[in-house]
Amino acid sequence: MQIIITGGAGFLGQRLAKALLTSTLEFDELTLVDIVLPVNPIGDSRVSCYQSDLSEPDAAKKLITPETGIVFHLAAVVSSHAEKDFDLGWKVNLDTTRHLLEACRHQKPGIRFVFASSFAVYGGTLPAVVDDKMAVTPHSSYGVQKAIGELLVNDYTRKNMVDGRVLRLPTICVRPGRPNLAASSFVSSIIREPVNGEKAVCPVAPELPVLLSSPDTIIANILKGGTLDASVFGEWRTVNMPGICVTVQEMLDALERICGKETRDLVEFRPDPAIRVLVNSWPGAEDNTRALQLGFTVDTDFDQFITQYIAQHKA
Repeated sequence: MQIIITGGAGFLGQRLAKALLTSTLEFDELTLVDIVLPVNPIGDSRVSCYQSDLSEPDAAKKLITPETGIVFHLAAVVSSHAEKDFDLGWKVNLDTTRHLLEACRHQKPGIRFVFASSFAVYGGTLPAVVDDKMAVTPHSSYGVQKAIGELLVNDYTRKNMVDGRVLRLPTICVRPGRPNLAASSFVSSIIREPVNGEKAVCPVAPELPVLLSSPDTIIANILKGGTLDASVFGEWRTVNMPGICVTVQEMLDALERICGKETRDLVEFRPDPAIRVLVNSWPGAEDNTRALQLGFTVDTDFDQFITQYIAQHKA
């Protein structure tokens, strides 16, 4: 069996590849594909790496084969980038998804298709807590693109063209590396940069609630979503991945508690109206009941986010 990871050069793609290669799941080939050439994360002979623009119509046709068993579709243009570049957002976030679904449909119907969605599908005036069945009213182009992708995966599944699973991901914290163009990028940078002795800017108010998952937990949940039996999902394949709700202030309190006041003082509040509008439209808390019943896991407290990053990535 072949497993494919789109977005295979990215942080999640590389982490998922490592998790698959060290798991008990049996497969013959792990194909990593991205707009830039991915690397083989641990030098395993089962890994193949390809550079490809999957938004081009024929690219997905060349990628999906009769041996393909699972597609983990992680590739995307992130939130603020999709908002600023309208055409690119639709091309990458929607056209790529449709091309992959069509390639699966025509090459081998029933391929397991795991689609990484986002809580950005929600928007506007929201209740204190959201769940899987709440209507989505996105207030960003990125959110709209992800919401359409969710509907496509569910419809292709209903027609038995793929075995779809839609996993709505909370904001992932703490991501290593440097800030990207995601509206939520500050969530990692206000922890990552101070831990590494650098200044960081927080563009939102300290009382803002954010919905978070750590990298270890989100990778475990993506892997779980790709290996669960189809029957457990029921008629609707979209599941909110479990997250914890913390305020920005609580995040900084944890940073001070673990790393000291001097580290905490490296964070400066500098409001950014464009970022504030986007992140304020996202939910701050969710009902984790269904996901936990399906066997997905959730972090316990925010302190472990910081200790996890320090253990794995601190410079």
